[in-house]
Parts: sequence; structure tokens; C-alpha cells
Amino acid sequence: MRLFAALTDWDWFSFLRDRPEFDEVNFWSPSAATGFKALEPGELFAFKLHAPRSRIAGVAWYQGFCRLPLIGAWATFGEANGASSLPELTARIARYRRGPVVAERDQVGCVLLRNPVFFPKDAWIAEPPDWSRNIVRGKGYDAAVGIGRVLWESLEERVRSTTVELAAGLGPAADPVEFQEVTAMRRLGQRAFRALVTDVYDRRCAVTGERVLPVLDACHIRPATQEGPHDIRNGLLLRSDLHTLFDRGYLGVDPPTHRLLVSRQLRNDWKNGRDYYSLAGLELRSPRDRAESPAPEYLEWHREVLFRG
Repeated sequence: MRLFAALTDWDWFSFLRDRPEFDEVNFWSPSAATGFKALEPGELFAFKLHAPRSRIAGVAWYQGFCRLPLIGAWATFGEANGASSLPELTARIARYRRGPVVAERDQVGCVLLRNPVFFPKDAWIAEPPDWSRNIVRGKGYDAAVGIGRVLWESLEERVRSTTVELAAGLGPAADPVEFQEVTAMRRLGQRAFRALVTDVYDRRCAVTGERVLPVLDACHIRPATQEGPHDIRNGLLLRSDLHTLFDRGYLGVDPPTHRLLVSRQLRNDWKNGRDYYSLAGLELRSPRDRAESPAPEYLEWHREVLFRG
């Protein structure tokens, strides 16, 4: 088990500390040039404040990393980006980049976090003794040995006491967060699902190749309302009209071939559909990593249960 102590923007931290309603947050990086490989989903991500505060002041559980245009990050996370508006977020990123930022074009790195816990000031933890002033992003630790073990135990104590206080009435009612690594922490939340599906399809519709991000939706193959998980392999990136038709069973996917199916019922119900019938038989675009392609069991469920034939 690993943990990562990340240098954390004070404005981001203080904004989200006062909004405990967000169970998923985006720990953005002003540059998308470098990825994030320090953790696996379900491992611990700690908030290490910049000097002069220089303390570890909270934690969350890591879900994954992706790159998105700034406007896409805002559309997915909104205020859970740690800012009250897109102009405010853009200005903050421009300050770090020391240059102009275009929200529709410029990308940010998105470290996707779940179940953040912000410690009261009197519970902040001193920075680790091996912390260097030259660190610009953060430092990883093995939670089983040495400094990492000491830090892990301190974080565990703070998480338990902080979440018990919240449950007792100092904030929204909540059960104490389970600190140990558990399966639930590995499951994607709704926002992370949207962000990662958008990213793995390179921000292009899986059917048409459309690139205009505001009209693209991360679509569940088996809907969440029908026990479908927030899993990349249960996702497609679709143009919004195709998403609507897919959810209503007028479109489907042939599981063996990944080719688009268009229901005859579309014409019967709406006396039209020519533009959609022209798409029938198209093979869906694959995600960047084929290991994240739609799982057969979800495609088969949609074909058998939702598709209108």
C-alpha cells in the first residue's frame, strides 16, 4: 500500500474544506504534460500545504488520472474543481502558468479523488522529516515501513477522529470513513467515470468521431439505475443525441462485432430517422487502450434488455 503527499494550493484546499457536500473532487495540475503514476486506484492521497503553512491537512482516495480541456474539467466537476466559477479557475491556472489560458483549448491534468477529508487546523500533521524544499509536486511513500508507516498511522488517527466529529454534528451527518483499503474505494464515482471515459476515447464520439466537447456525453451501457457500475468498460463516449437514443433502446451495439444497431422501432415511433439509419453497421471507435473497450457482458445486457430490435 502506498500513499502520496501532494503539494496543495491553499485556495483549492480552503474552498473545498468549506463544501463537504462534494464526495468527488478534481486535484488539477496546471499542466497536462506529465501524468500521474504514483498511486493505484484505492490508495491514499494526502494534501500537503505550501509554505508557510507546510502541514499535511487532509486526505482523499485516488481514483485515476486523465487530461481534459479546462472547459471539460469544469463541465465534469464544476465547483468540485475548488473554484466558484470557470473564470476563477481559468485565472488561477493562468497564474501558475504565468500566461494566458484558453478554457476551450488548453488542457489540465486531472487527479481524480474520492471521499476527501479535511482536518481541523489543530489536527494538521507536520511535514515528513525527509521533505525537501526542492519538491515541486509531491512525494510518495511506502505505507508499510519507515516514515511512510508513521505518516500512515498519523493519517489514520486524524481521519477517524475527524469523521467521527462530523457524524456527531460538527458538519453534515456521515458515517466514519473506513480508512483501510476497501473495494468501495476502488469504484469510480460518477464524475470520475465521466472524466475517464471522455479521456480514453480521446474526446471523440465512438460512432461519428465528433470532436465538439460540449455535445459529447459519457454514456453508461448498462445504466446506473439498472445496477450498471461506473466502470470505464461500461462506458461509451457518444454525441448527445446518440446517447439519448441509446438510453431509450433505439440504438444498440452488436456485442461480437462492435457495430452500431439501429432499431426499426425508430421509424415506427417517429416517422423518421434517416440520418440514424445511415449510421447502422458502423464499427465503434476503440478507446485509446483496447483493454478499456466495452465489456461483452454490458453490451449483451443492453442488447437483450434495452434494445428495441
